[in-house]
Amino acid sequence: MVGILIVSHGAFGESLIHCASHVLGKRPLFVRQVGVTVHDDPEALLPVAQGLVRELDQGQGVLVLTDICGATPSNLATRLLVPGRVEGIAGVSLPMLVRALTYREQPLDAVVSKALSGGTEGVVRLNPTS
Repeated sequence: MVGILIVSHGAFGESLIHCASHVLGKRPLFVRQVGVTVHDDPEALLPVAQGLVRELDQGQGVLVLTDICGATPSNLATRLLVPGRVEGIAGVSLPMLVRALTYREQPLDAVVSKALSGGTEGVVRLNPTS
């Protein structure tokens, strides 16, 4: 099973996990988050995040999801990446997370592809109902 780590601003990651748990009917295993606040030193959070990656890796790798590309959480997430072992995606959303959770029994590269498709296909313009 691919582990999932969300590195995001504040409580956003925990909120995503909570919402995904609601959608899936239970809190998924091997999913954790690191919330970065304005008061945090990213250098101090790096060993915490590295420890979580080690904890989450059950042998099939870890997918690191982050919110805004170029912001402090994504800069921290980038430092965790190891090609083929720890992969990362910026722009995390609930559809992306649910898709990743649904397919994480597959190999890491497939989970990355499914998460990306969940993120892009989850953005649609709604039509009014009659």
